Amino acid sequence: MTHAARASRRRFLTTILTLSAAASFAVPIAACATRTFPFIPDHYTFSQRQVQQAVARKFPYRRTVSQFFDVALTDPAVGFAPDANRVTVKLDAHVSSPFLQQPVDGVFTLSSRLEYDGAQRAIVLRSPNVESVDVQGEVRAYQQQIEAAGALAAAQWLDGYPIYTFKPEELQFAGATFEPGTITILTNGIRVQIVEK
Repeated sequence: MTHAARASRRRFLTTILTLSAAASFAVPIAACATRTFPFIPDHYTFSQRQVQQAVARKFPYRRTVSQFFDVALTDPAVGFAPDANRVTVKLDAHVSSPFLQQPVDGVFTLSSRLEYDGAQRAIVLRSPNVESVDVQGEVRAYQQQIEAAGALAAAQWLDGYPIYTFKPEELQFAGATFEPGTITILTNGIRVQIVEK
């Protein structure tokens, strides 16, 4: 093989390798791009840590509910329930009332769906409810009332609370406006689809 032929073959192999490498990098980028603008993402993903930080800003929470129960909620721990497509929040609860001989400590577990609020440009908690209340001892006789107080507190305090607010530039590009679409709860985060408005 002549020197010229070897050089030509080397150039050909280098070109093939370069094109193969470029193709392998292009596939994952295209997989998360919109059809309209192939270089912007078609979804945002929020980690458990990001959601935890957003929810934690709302606590501690103290309120008198139904004039008879003083409820204090602290130390939120965010989790995900992908099978129900809901976010869960476990809270330490401290409840006092004239009905109780002494204040009661326990754990409330709340769950909430997520939706996009266009007025706030935010992903918000929507329709939170109490999944369980874990309290000990004689106060179990008042478990129903404590659950009702917790549900009322959750609805008043967390319904509509934003866990992420989009900046205007995150939803606009090249004269087109985008908005969040389907919100999917994963085992380790939240995936928000971005679609053209």
